[in-house]
Amino acid sequence: MSDVTRPLIGITTYVETTRFLVHDTRAAVLPWAYTEQVAKAGGRPVLVPPMVDGGVEVLDGLDGLIVAGGADVEPARYGEAPHPKVYTSPLRDAGELPLVRIALKTGLPLLGVCRGMQVMTVASGGRLHQHLPDVPGSGEHTTHGPVKVYAEHPVRFATGSRLRELYGAEAVVNSYHHQAVKDPGRLVPTGWCTTDDMIEAVEHPDHPFAVGVQWHPEDMATNALFQALVNAATQVRHARANRAEFFATV
Repeated sequence: MSDVTRPLIGITTYVETTRFLVHDTRAAVLPWAYTEQVAKAGGRPVLVPPMVDGGVEVLDGLDGLIVAGGADVEPARYGEAPHPKVYTSPLRDAGELPLVRIALKTGLPLLGVCRGMQVMTVASGGRLHQHLPDVPGSGEHTTHGPVKVYAEHPVRFATGSRLRELYGAEAVVNSYHHQAVKDPGRLVPTGWCTTDDMIEAVEHPDHPFAVGVQWHPEDMATNALFQALVNAATQVRHARANRAEFFATV
């Protein structure tokens, strides 16, 4: 696939204090694995930093969107008071929720990763478990300590879902999260942790490709989920090119 025809995949960024050589400054940053997975799947990654006004016009130039992992969504966004263990990024909420709402409305291919799945849920009228250790019966979904180390557990997938097409009836995924979907809103759960039935994946039933996963596929060996997103985005890019060609000839 040539660079001219590669679909443009926007990836939302973290906002963190970052060291550049000898000084620290606030920066829009993203784990490199996201860009590698998109490029490997045939897409062209485009970083999308959060804008306080949403910055939704950026979607006009994109063929697909990934909402990356990171901080918790502000509980006020779904009508709850914050749990003491919640850590939020109001700027990311302000920037990402409008992007997701428009992507869901317009059919732009969309993938939510961990926090991204939770943003999709809140944008769809759903609610979250704010701190899984407080949920009776919930299993081990994250590790604890100063270094991020993934846990692992199996997930079963709904018959007829996109994720079942990609992974089969069940797959082992990595896990690092203290929140989860409690009420999916207008989304449909399509994946569940086999040990505690916690929702691990959601899809939008009336959208060409809108998938949220609670795990981190950017750090897994399989590229299937990113490939599926890029395939859907390629169709969007071709449709745009065909429309532009049509109007150029009339």
